[in-house]
Amino acid sequence: MAPTKVHVLDCGAMSCDLSWLLLKPGRTMRSRADRDRPVEWYPCTTHAVLVETPEGTLLWDTSCPRDWETRWEPTGLQEFFPYDQVSDDQYLDAQLGRLGVSPERLDYVVLSHLHFDHAGNVNMFAGTGARLVCHAEEQKWAFGYEGAFNGAHLKADYEGLDFETVSGDTEILPGVTLIEAPGHTPGTMAMKVDLPETGSMIFTSDAVYMGDSYGPPAIPAAIVNDLSAWYGSVEKIRGLAEQSNAQVVFGHDAEQLRSMRRAPDGYYS
Repeated sequence: MAPTKVHVLDCGAMSCDLSWLLLKPGRTMRSRADRDRPVEWYPCTTHAVLVETPEGTLLWDTSCPRDWETRWEPTGLQEFFPYDQVSDDQYLDAQLGRLGVSPERLDYVVLSHLHFDHAGNVNMFAGTGARLVCHAEEQKWAFGYEGAFNGAHLKADYEGLDFETVSGDTEILPGVTLIEAPGHTPGTMAMKVDLPETGSMIFTSDAVYMGDSYGPPAIPAAIVNDLSAWYGSVEKIRGLAEQSNAQVVFGHDAEQLRSMRRAPDGYYS
């Protein structure tokens, strides 16, 4: 029986003012029209994670869609987070294809939360037999507001799909645990994977944007639904990481992602 493997899928990067990800004094938000003015314009990397286990195969997050410019236009956020640092083979469908993984091969597609840079390709898995999973509070929020979007929640990404939901910390496959980590959104989750050789890995998604956010002290981002809950989730992840000596992989840390083994050439086992 093959051991569990983790494939990190580098899906390129959005561009954005670093202030969206890391709140520090003296920064103001800028759109791409102002990108040439002095500002820290950051490659906001986006990734997905394919977890292959003896009991099933899981995809964690679905990154940004190919039609991001038009799909995001109702929100106006395409001006602040243009997905313009991506090659053709970095889009999610291409990344899965490079691994020889068709949507029909997946048992689970788990969304850490339903923001448009994490749920942007979830429709790709409709009708494939994959079980779509998110947190119960995330489903309640994402389907409960009026209108086409609320911040970075965009109903065009996920409306009409049936999600199974989890609450609390949930082992979804042997050695793969979804970690309740609200704050960024009401139902944000992290994922912990226990590997025989590598040890434990914790994928934080947007519960922690980057190493500079993690601290200590933890530094919040501009997009936080509940700041108190966010601080609690960061410390929860820190505690779990210390208990299990886990490698913590942040949601949008460009330097970290580029230092990792990435699909299709490398994986963790």
